[in-house]
Amino acid sequence: MPTDQPTVAAVLAGGTGARMGAAVPKQFLEVAGKPVLRHTLEAFEASPAVDRIVLVMAEGHHETARVIAKAANVTKLSAVIAGGATRAASSVAAIRWTQSQPWSGPETRLLLHDAARMLVTGEIIAAVAGELAVNAAVTAAIPSSDTVVEVEGGRITAVPDRSRLARVQTPQGFHLGLIAAAHEAAAADPGFTPTDDCSVVLRYRPDVPVRTVAGSERNLKVTEPADLAVAEALLARRP
Repeated sequence: MPTDQPTVAAVLAGGTGARMGAAVPKQFLEVAGKPVLRHTLEAFEASPAVDRIVLVMAEGHHETARVIAKAANVTKLSAVIAGGATRAASSVAAIRWTQSQPWSGPETRLLLHDAARMLVTGEIIAAVAGELAVNAAVTAAIPSSDTVVEVEGGRITAVPDRSRLARVQTPQGFHLGLIAAAHEAAAADPGFTPTDDCSVVLRYRPDVPVRTVAGSERNLKVTEPADLAVAEALLARRP
């Protein structure tokens, strides 16, 4: 891939965090004295693997996001853009913004990351970005520690082999041309509801392998109120 192609991290914060039950989006709630969003932005700002950051934010919250980024001295922030009604729509917004930039090309590396995964490490970011030097799609993942079953009508119908199961995290990284084409195909298919960006590539570009790199149990997604306490405890234990 051309060395002049930047690596862009899209931090997806388009949701309002309804399950958190708070008066503000969950990315603005504080953990260890800082908003969730600030923790996430600081991780990508500190990563040598990332050249630019685009923040995908819910309408009405852009200025607050900019204030948080300024307080964190996030010099890599290129834009704060509007998200969509769904996670997939926010990914598409990041893709389209990146495509519109004069420096972008089909092999530009785009990392798509949930803002609520505030404890992502530099090692995970570097691993995902580095894998894109040789592959067009990659995600952080961790082995499943639980037995996962298929259920229909309140009855277990199958028990997949746990050794083959993994829990997908973010960031998920792609060559820009690949993920743009895959999402374009998904948008034309009303029968498909994406669960994440890798699922879009798996469905519409099955010829492209989606590689995995090691994630971390610490890289949790803040979704419920209890997750805030867990994140705070994990930060307190950080060396």
